[in-house]
Amino acid sequence: MHPGFPEYSYLMSYKKFNTDSPCVAIIGGGVAGATAAVHMGELGLNVLLLEKSAGLVNGPPICHLHAGGNLYREISQQQCLELLKQSIETVRLYPHTLNKRPTVIAVPHSDGGEPQALLPRLELIQRSYQQLVDEDPRNQQLGQPQEYFKLYSREALQVLATQQQSDQPTSFDDWVIPFAQHADLNQLKYPVIAVQEYGWSVFRLAASAELALAAMPHCQVLTHAKLIKSDFIDEQWQLVYLDAQKHEHVIYADYLVNACGYETGIVDDLAKAPRQRLVEFKAAYVTRWAECDQQWPEVIFHGPRGTPQGMAQLTPYADGLFQLHGMTEGITLFKDGLVASQAGSSQPVLPDYLERKIKNGWQQDALQERSERAIHHMSQFIPQYIQAQVAGKPLFGAQQIPGQDATLRAADVTFEAHNYARIEVVKGSSALEAATKIVQHWQLVNDEDLLQSIEARHPISMSLALEQVEEKAIALAKARAYPEGLAKIVGMV
Repeated sequence: MHPGFPEYSYLMSYKKFNTDSPCVAIIGGGVAGATAAVHMGELGLNVLLLEKSAGLVNGPPICHLHAGGNLYREISQQQCLELLKQSIETVRLYPHTLNKRPTVIAVPHSDGGEPQALLPRLELIQRSYQQLVDEDPRNQQLGQPQEYFKLYSREALQVLATQQQSDQPTSFDDWVIPFAQHADLNQLKYPVIAVQEYGWSVFRLAASAELALAAMPHCQVLTHAKLIKSDFIDEQWQLVYLDAQKHEHVIYADYLVNACGYETGIVDDLAKAPRQRLVEFKAAYVTRWAECDQQWPEVIFHGPRGTPQGMAQLTPYADGLFQLHGMTEGITLFKDGLVASQAGSSQPVLPDYLERKIKNGWQQDALQERSERAIHHMSQFIPQYIQAQVAGKPLFGAQQIPGQDATLRAADVTFEAHNYARIEVVKGSSALEAATKIVQHWQLVNDEDLLQSIEARHPISMSLALEQVEEKAIALAKARAYPEGLAKIVGMV
C-alpha cells in the first residue's frame, strides 16, 4: 500500500504494475481512450483506464476510415492529408478491423457541386499515398497507390450494368457492378468516382482493443467507473470514481488523460482546465435489403448538408445489412443537435431529448420513423432500396469538435499544466496519433523505443488472430443488441 494513502485507495491488482514506470490514468474507453491505453500498455507503461459504461468503444457510429477525407468536400486539403496518414497508421495497429471494399462517390443533379471539382484533391491524396508507401511499404493499406481511384462515365456504367459480379470481387469494375445496375443513372452528373476508401468495423475495433488490453499485465481496465472528482496534489492526480454500486474509490496517477469523447468537457471542468468546443449528435440506421445479395461498395450521393437533399450514404455489411446516413435534420442530423460550450463550463449541453437517447436508448416509434426516412432518402437514388426493412436500433452518439469550426475533422490532442492532456479526436482514425503525441510530449519512454515500427511497438496487438477478433466482435454486437452482420468480415481478403 502507498504510504499515507487509505487502504481503499489502491487497486487490488496493483502488484502487477511496473514500479519503474509512471502511472497514466485515462478517463474514457471509447476509440480514443482505448487506443491510448493499448499504445501505452504496449510500451510497458502503467495504465488505469476508467470507463463508465459496461464495455469499450461503444460510442458514435464508425463505418469507414476517412482515409483522405474524401467524404467531406468542405475540409481543407491539409486535413485530408492528415486523415490519410492517421488512417494508415491506425489500421496498422488494428489490422483486423477493415472491411476492404471501395467507396463510390456520385454527385446528383440535385447537388450544386461538380464531380470534376473532386479530382485535384484525389490526385493530391494519391500522390501523398504513393509517397507514404515509398517511405515504408507497410503503409500500403489501401491497395495499390496507382489504383487509388477510378473515374466512370455513364457509358462505362451502362456496360457494367450488363455484367454479372464475381463471387469474390477484387477490381473496381467488379465492385461497381451493383451500383451500375441499381442506381438511377439519370439522376447523376459524370464522372462517378470509385476510391479505395475502406470500411471500418466499430465492433472489431472494440474487440481488438479489449483482447489486447486483457493481455497486458500493466493495464487495469475499470468499467462501470464514473469519475466524480480530480485534484492535483503533491505532483500526483487524486481521482475519485463511483463503481456500479455507487461506492466511492480513490486512485492515484502521475498523468491524467481525458478521453471522454463528447463528455470531455465534464472532465475538463473537474480538472479546472477550460476549453471551448462543439458537440454534435448524429445517428445512422441499420437496415436489411434482403432482395439484393450482391457485394456492394459503400456509396455516397453528395448533397447540401442539413437540407432535404442532404448527402445519402449506403454502407454495406454482411447478411444483407446496410447502414444508412442521410444528412438531413429528419435522419442523421437533429434540430439543435450541434451545441457549443458556454461561459462557466467546458461541456456543451445537448437538448434533453438527445441526452435521453444517449442514456436510455430510443423509443420504438422514433427508431422506426427515422429508419424509414433513411430508406426513402436512399431510394430516390437507388429506387429498389424502398424494399429494405428496418433491421435494428440505430448506431448513434455525439462527437466532440474542439474549437468553433464545425467542419473540423482532423484533430488529436492538447496539453495543459499538471500533466493533463485531452484527446479530442473527431474521427476515430486520429486516436493513435494523439496517443503517440502524448507519449512523446511527456517523454514517457526512451526515444529509441519510439523509432521502432508500429508493428514492433505493439507485439500483443499484432498477435491477435482475425478469427479471434471476429468471434469477440460478434459477441459484442449481440451483447449490445445489434445484428451479428455488423461485426462480420466483408470485402476483399
